[in-house]
Amino acid sequence: MTTAAHRPATLEDVARIAGVSRSTASRVIAGTGFASPAARKQVTAAVDQLGYVPNPAARALVRGGGVRLVVAVLGTSAAVLDDPYVHQVVGAAARVCTPAGVGVALYWLPFGDPRSLDQLDGDRSVCGVILVNTTEELLEAVPRSLRGRVVSIGVGSPTVPSFDVDNAAGSEAVLRHLYASGRRRIAMVTGPRWLPCAQRPVQTYRRLMAEAGLPERILPGDFRAARGRTAAGEALRRWPDIDAIYAISDDTALGVIAGLRDAGARVPGDVAVAGFDDIPLAGMTAPALTTASHPVGRIAGAAATALLDGRPAAPVTLFPSALVARASA
Repeated sequence: MTTAAHRPATLEDVARIAGVSRSTASRVIAGTGFASPAARKQVTAAVDQLGYVPNPAARALVRGGGVRLVVAVLGTSAAVLDDPYVHQVVGAAARVCTPAGVGVALYWLPFGDPRSLDQLDGDRSVCGVILVNTTEELLEAVPRSLRGRVVSIGVGSPTVPSFDVDNAAGSEAVLRHLYASGRRRIAMVTGPRWLPCAQRPVQTYRRLMAEAGLPERILPGDFRAARGRTAAGEALRRWPDIDAIYAISDDTALGVIAGLRDAGARVPGDVAVAGFDDIPLAGMTAPALTTASHPVGRIAGAAATALLDGRPAAPVTLFPSALVARASA
């Protein structure tokens, strides 16, 4: 139920209906401090009547201490914290949280040790957690008491809502563009195999190659430019007739261009190159990089907003990705 103005019920609404002060209603809802049995009964009835859902940030403020939304990033080393993508997530979350008086903290989750989430579970100043680079194992390790305060950028679960880019559709748009331009011997440089969201573009590539009767040419990647550079050399050695390479990150694609140039191949004259993400540098290289859009700011902002609002989010929210055609393909 909402108020007559069709807005979500507030703590003030609960206090008014219950006939108690705002501070008394806050103590009852937070489970802290003294309140008479009668007041508890009145507040509980008002909460039920209004369908009030307490804001996680408000709960944390009542408990005392700082209030933080944590961006928890899974990675094989702490170097993942230096990833520009992670910085975009933190920045977008901060733009949402700062007006609410909530800070944003960055936290590394070591790959293979999902129990590190337990430390966040015990931190009473944490009002919500955004998981980045989420895996199935990490989702299974989310403590029960954190559920309702966790969202994922990537794969989700019945108890952890997911916000992500539709990289399958974006990859399909790029691959169809390569095909429409006459490319038929298309290789792909993937992302990390352990990352579920990086497998969607691979599945799309395999489907489209099968539909067109074209061979699969897949090279493992890790989203880094250095790997793209070495992958380009591997592709030329394994498939000398190659005429296009699609990398599922722009950083990798820029490395591919460098590797092709090392080998004396012209881009796009000999080999077309395309990436994914549309990072700022993509439009300033020579040749400018064909890619697909990735609205990281909108995705992270939506994830942070869902946590601060404290209301259930859809199980999966996908943001569209569109082709950005430039000179490299």
